[in-house]
Amino acid sequence: MKKKYNQAPLPFMGQKRKFLNKFKEYLMTCPTDATYVDLFGGSGLLSRAVKDTHPKARVIYNDFDNYKQRIEAIPATNQLLMDIRSMIGEMPKDKRLDQALKNEILDRISKETGFVDYITISSSLLFSMNYATCFEDMAKSSFYNCVRLSDYDASGYLDGLEVVRMSYRELFKKFEKKQNVLFIVDPPYLSTEVGTYTGYWKLADYLDVLTTLNSKQYFYFTSNKSHILELCEWMGTYTDYSNPFKNAVISTTKNTMNYNSTYTDIMVFKGYTTTV
Repeated sequence: MKKKYNQAPLPFMGQKRKFLNKFKEYLMTCPTDATYVDLFGGSGLLSRAVKDTHPKARVIYNDFDNYKQRIEAIPATNQLLMDIRSMIGEMPKDKRLDQALKNEILDRISKETGFVDYITISSSLLFSMNYATCFEDMAKSSFYNCVRLSDYDASGYLDGLEVVRMSYRELFKKFEKKQNVLFIVDPPYLSTEVGTYTGYWKLADYLDVLTTLNSKQYFYFTSNKSHILELCEWMGTYTDYSNPFKNAVISTTKNTMNYNSTYTDIMVFKGYTTTV
Protein backbone atom coordinates (compact mmCIF):
# COMPACT_ATOMS: atom_id res chain seq x y z
CA MET A 1 0.00 0.00 0.00
CA LYS A 2 1.06 3.56 -0.66
CA LYS A 3 2.45 5.22 2.44
CA LYS A 4 0.36 8.05 3.91
CA TYR A 5 2.19 11.02 5.39
CA ASN A 6 0.80 12.89 8.39
CA GLN A 7 4.04 14.81 8.81
CA ALA A 8 7.13 15.53 6.74
CA PRO A 9 9.52 12.55 6.55
CA LEU A 10 12.51 14.66 7.66
CA PRO A 11 12.68 17.41 10.31
CA PHE A 12 11.53 20.80 9.06
CA MET A 13 10.81 23.92 11.07
CA GLY A 14 7.35 25.25 10.29
CA GLN A 15 5.75 22.19 8.67
CA LYS A 16 1.97 22.43 8.97
CA ARG A 17 1.21 18.97 10.35
CA LYS A 18 -1.12 20.36 13.05
CA PHE A 19 -3.26 21.93 10.34
CA LEU A 20 -3.30 18.87 8.10
CA ASN A 21 -6.77 17.54 9.00
CA LYS A 22 -8.43 20.94 8.66
CA PHE A 23 -6.48 21.62 5.47
CA LYS A 24 -7.75 18.35 3.96
CA GLU A 25 -11.29 19.15 5.10
CA TYR A 26 -11.25 22.42 3.15
CA LEU A 27 -9.53 20.72 0.20
CA MET A 28 -12.55 18.46 -0.18
CA THR A 29 -14.59 21.54 -1.16
CA CYS A 30 -12.12 22.41 -3.94
CA PRO A 31 -12.06 21.07 -7.51
CA THR A 32 -10.46 17.67 -7.98
CA ASP A 33 -8.89 18.72 -11.29
CA ALA A 34 -7.53 22.16 -10.35
CA THR A 35 -3.92 23.28 -10.42
CA TYR A 36 -2.53 23.81 -6.91
CA VAL A 37 0.56 26.02 -6.69
CA ASP A 38 2.51 25.76 -3.43
CA LEU A 39 4.46 29.03 -3.60
CA PHE A 40 6.51 28.41 -0.42
CA GLY A 41 6.69 24.63 -0.55
CA GLY A 42 8.85 24.11 2.54
CA SER A 43 8.81 20.43 3.43
CA GLY A 44 6.23 19.66 0.74
CA LEU A 45 3.73 18.34 3.27
CA LEU A 46 0.87 20.49 1.99
CA SER A 47 1.63 19.59 -1.62
CA ARG A 48 1.67 15.91 -0.64
CA ALA A 49 -1.69 16.31 1.08
CA VAL A 50 -3.21 17.92 -2.01
CA LYS A 51 -2.05 15.11 -4.29
CA ASP A 52 -3.27 12.45 -1.88
CA THR A 53 -6.67 14.15 -1.57
CA HIS A 54 -7.08 14.96 -5.28
CA PRO A 55 -4.98 12.48 -7.32
CA LYS A 56 -6.09 14.07 -10.63
CA ALA A 57 -4.97 17.55 -9.60
CA ARG A 58 -1.81 19.17 -10.91
CA VAL A 59 0.36 20.05 -7.90
CA ILE A 60 3.34 22.41 -8.22
CA TYR A 61 5.72 22.15 -5.25
CA ASN A 62 8.17 25.05 -5.05
CA ASP A 63 11.08 23.38 -3.27
CA PHE A 64 12.99 26.61 -2.62
CA ASP A 65 14.66 25.10 0.48
CA ASN A 66 15.89 22.09 -1.55
CA TYR A 67 14.11 19.54 0.62
CA LYS A 68 14.42 17.08 -2.28
CA GLN A 69 18.19 17.06 -1.81
CA ARG A 70 17.71 16.05 1.80
CA ILE A 71 15.33 13.26 0.78
CA GLU A 72 17.81 11.94 -1.78
CA ALA A 73 20.48 11.87 0.95
CA ILE A 74 18.40 9.68 3.32
CA PRO A 75 20.52 6.50 2.80
CA ALA A 76 23.70 8.39 3.79
CA THR A 77 21.87 10.10 6.67
CA ASN A 78 20.62 6.78 8.01
CA GLN A 79 24.13 5.31 7.85
CA LEU A 80 25.60 8.29 9.67
CA LEU A 81 22.97 8.08 12.42
CA MET A 82 23.60 4.34 12.73
CA ASP A 83 27.29 5.03 13.35
CA ILE A 84 26.44 7.73 15.90
CA ARG A 85 24.11 5.36 17.76
CA SER A 86 26.96 2.85 17.94
CA MET A 87 29.28 5.49 19.44
CA ILE A 88 26.73 6.54 22.07
CA GLY A 89 25.94 2.96 23.06
CA GLU A 90 23.79 2.51 26.17
CA MET A 91 24.02 6.11 27.38
CA PRO A 92 20.71 7.32 28.92
CA LYS A 93 18.28 9.21 26.71
CA ASP A 94 18.62 13.03 26.67
CA LYS A 95 21.88 12.90 28.62
CA ARG A 96 24.46 15.51 27.66
CA LEU A 97 27.44 14.02 25.85
CA ASP A 98 30.94 14.73 27.11
CA GLN A 99 33.49 16.58 24.99
CA ALA A 100 35.43 13.44 24.04
CA LEU A 101 32.35 11.73 22.63
CA LYS A 102 31.24 14.93 20.92
CA ASN A 103 34.65 15.18 19.23
CA GLU A 104 34.37 11.56 18.10
CA ILE A 105 30.99 12.23 16.53
CA LEU A 106 32.21 15.41 14.86
CA ASP A 107 35.18 13.50 13.47
CA ARG A 108 32.80 10.92 11.97
CA ILE A 109 30.66 13.65 10.41
CA SER A 110 33.73 15.40 8.98
CA LYS A 111 34.63 12.23 7.07
CA GLU A 112 31.48 12.47 4.93
CA THR A 113 32.53 13.33 1.37
CA GLY A 114 29.11 14.14 -0.07
CA PHE A 115 26.13 16.21 1.02
CA VAL A 116 25.44 16.14 4.77
CA ASP A 117 21.90 16.81 5.99
CA TYR A 118 22.92 18.84 9.04
CA ILE A 119 19.32 19.70 9.90
CA THR A 120 18.37 16.05 10.29
CA ILE A 121 21.60 15.03 12.01
CA SER A 122 21.43 17.95 14.44
CA SER A 123 17.84 17.09 15.37
CA SER A 124 19.26 13.90 16.91
CA LEU A 125 22.06 15.64 18.79
CA LEU A 126 20.91 19.11 19.84
CA PHE A 127 18.43 20.10 22.53
CA SER A 128 14.75 19.95 21.55
CA MET A 129 13.70 22.09 18.54
CA ASN A 130 17.27 23.26 17.88
CA TYR A 131 18.87 22.73 14.48
CA ALA A 132 22.22 23.31 12.83
CA THR A 133 22.70 24.01 9.14
CA CYS A 134 26.47 23.53 8.87
CA PHE A 135 29.41 21.79 10.54
CA GLU A 136 30.49 24.99 12.31
CA ASP A 137 27.09 25.32 13.99
CA MET A 138 27.28 21.71 15.13
CA ALA A 139 30.78 22.15 16.55
CA LYS A 140 29.81 25.07 18.80
CA SER A 141 26.68 23.40 20.18
CA SER A 142 26.29 21.03 23.13
CA PHE A 143 25.35 17.47 22.16
CA TYR A 144 22.68 15.32 23.82
CA ASN A 145 21.61 11.74 23.34
CA CYS A 146 18.35 12.32 21.51
CA VAL A 147 19.34 10.18 18.54
CA ARG A 148 16.48 8.73 16.50
CA LEU A 149 16.31 4.96 16.89
CA SER A 150 14.76 4.09 13.52
CA ASP A 151 15.73 4.86 9.94
CA TYR A 152 14.17 7.69 7.98
CA ASP A 153 11.98 6.75 5.01
CA ALA A 154 10.48 9.05 2.37
CA SER A 155 9.35 6.45 -0.13
CA GLY A 156 6.74 7.87 -2.53
CA TYR A 157 6.75 11.27 -0.83
CA LEU A 158 7.39 13.27 -4.01
CA ASP A 159 5.44 10.98 -6.35
CA GLY A 160 3.08 12.92 -8.61
CA LEU A 161 4.37 16.34 -7.58
CA GLU A 162 5.90 18.77 -10.06
CA VAL A 163 8.99 19.91 -8.17
CA VAL A 164 10.38 23.33 -9.12
CA ARG A 165 12.82 25.66 -7.39
CA MET A 166 12.43 29.39 -7.99
CA SER A 167 11.36 32.62 -6.32
CA TYR A 168 7.69 32.71 -5.36
CA ARG A 169 7.23 35.83 -7.52
CA GLU A 170 8.48 34.05 -10.62
CA LEU A 171 6.27 31.04 -9.96
CA PHE A 172 3.22 33.21 -9.27
CA LYS A 173 3.63 35.03 -12.58
CA LYS A 174 3.50 31.70 -14.41
CA PHE A 175 0.02 30.96 -13.03
CA GLU A 176 -1.61 34.24 -11.99
CA LYS A 177 -3.71 34.57 -15.17
CA LYS A 178 -4.60 30.89 -15.57
CA GLN A 179 -8.03 29.52 -14.73
CA ASN A 180 -8.87 26.91 -12.09
CA VAL A 181 -5.77 27.64 -9.98
CA LEU A 182 -5.56 27.64 -6.19
CA PHE A 183 -2.49 29.04 -4.44
CA ILE A 184 -0.97 27.74 -1.22
CA VAL A 185 0.87 30.60 0.47
CA ASP A 186 2.97 29.80 3.56
CA PRO A 187 5.75 32.43 3.79
CA PRO A 188 8.35 32.59 6.58
CA TYR A 189 7.27 34.33 9.75
CA LEU A 190 7.32 38.10 9.90
CA SER A 191 10.35 39.83 11.48
CA THR A 192 11.98 36.64 12.74
CA GLU A 193 15.13 34.74 12.06
CA VAL A 194 13.39 31.69 10.70
CA GLY A 195 15.85 28.98 11.59
CA THR A 196 16.38 26.74 8.58
CA TYR A 197 14.91 29.29 6.16
CA THR A 198 17.19 31.70 4.35
CA GLY A 199 16.89 35.40 5.09
CA TYR A 200 14.97 37.76 7.33
CA TRP A 201 11.37 38.68 6.51
CA LYS A 202 10.18 42.24 7.09
CA LEU A 203 6.73 43.81 6.87
CA ALA A 204 7.36 44.93 3.28
CA ASP A 205 8.09 41.33 2.28
CA TYR A 206 4.84 40.18 3.85
CA LEU A 207 2.83 42.89 2.12
CA ASP A 208 4.38 41.93 -1.21
CA VAL A 209 3.16 38.37 -0.70
CA LEU A 210 -0.41 39.62 -0.17
CA THR A 211 -0.52 40.73 -3.80
CA THR A 212 -0.77 37.04 -4.72
CA LEU A 213 -4.10 36.78 -2.89
CA ASN A 214 -6.14 39.46 -4.63
CA SER A 215 -9.16 37.91 -6.37
CA LYS A 216 -7.62 34.43 -6.04
CA GLN A 217 -8.54 31.16 -4.38
CA TYR A 218 -5.96 30.38 -1.72
CA PHE A 219 -4.77 28.87 1.52
CA TYR A 220 -2.68 31.38 3.45
CA PHE A 221 -0.69 30.69 6.62
CA THR A 222 0.61 33.12 9.21
CA SER A 223 0.78 33.48 13.00
CA ASN A 224 -0.58 35.86 15.62
CA LYS A 225 2.94 37.31 15.90
CA SER A 226 2.61 38.97 12.50
CA HIS A 227 -0.69 40.83 13.20
CA ILE A 228 -1.08 40.84 9.41
CA LEU A 229 -4.81 40.01 9.55
CA GLU A 230 -5.49 42.94 11.88
CA LEU A 231 -3.43 45.27 9.69
CA CYS A 232 -5.34 44.31 6.55
CA GLU A 233 -8.67 44.62 8.33
CA TRP A 234 -7.76 48.12 9.52
CA MET A 235 -6.57 49.18 6.07
CA GLY A 236 -9.73 47.76 4.49
CA THR A 237 -11.86 49.76 6.93
CA TYR A 238 -10.09 53.13 6.88
CA THR A 239 -8.45 53.28 3.43
CA ASP A 240 -9.23 52.29 -0.15
CA TYR A 241 -7.24 49.08 0.33
CA SER A 242 -9.12 45.90 -0.63
CA ASN A 243 -8.65 43.45 2.23
CA PRO A 244 -7.73 40.07 0.65
CA PHE A 245 -8.94 38.25 3.78
CA LYS A 246 -12.48 39.64 3.68
CA ASN A 247 -15.06 36.83 3.92
CA ALA A 248 -12.34 34.17 4.19
CA VAL A 249 -12.52 31.26 6.64
CA ILE A 250 -9.97 31.38 9.49
CA SER A 251 -8.69 28.45 11.57
CA THR A 252 -6.16 28.56 14.41
CA THR A 253 -4.00 26.16 16.40
CA LYS A 254 -1.69 26.62 19.37
CA ASN A 255 2.03 25.84 19.04
CA THR A 256 4.55 25.46 21.85
CA MET A 257 8.18 26.41 21.26
CA ASN A 258 9.34 25.58 24.80
CA TYR A 259 8.02 25.55 28.37
CA ASN A 260 7.41 29.33 28.44
CA SER A 261 6.85 30.25 24.78
CA THR A 262 3.69 29.67 22.75
CA TYR A 263 2.11 31.24 19.71
CA THR A 264 -0.97 30.76 17.53
CA ASP A 265 -0.70 29.48 13.97
CA ILE A 266 -3.36 30.75 11.58
CA MET A 267 -4.72 29.25 8.36
CA VAL A 268 -6.89 31.42 6.10
CA PHE A 269 -8.92 29.78 3.33
CA LYS A 270 -10.78 31.42 0.49
CA GLY A 271 -11.98 28.83 -2.00
CA TYR A 272 -14.65 28.21 -4.55
CA THR A 273 -17.37 27.72 -1.96
CA THR A 274 -16.51 30.56 0.40
CA THR A 275 -18.21 33.93 0.07
CA VAL A 276 -16.21 36.30 -2.12
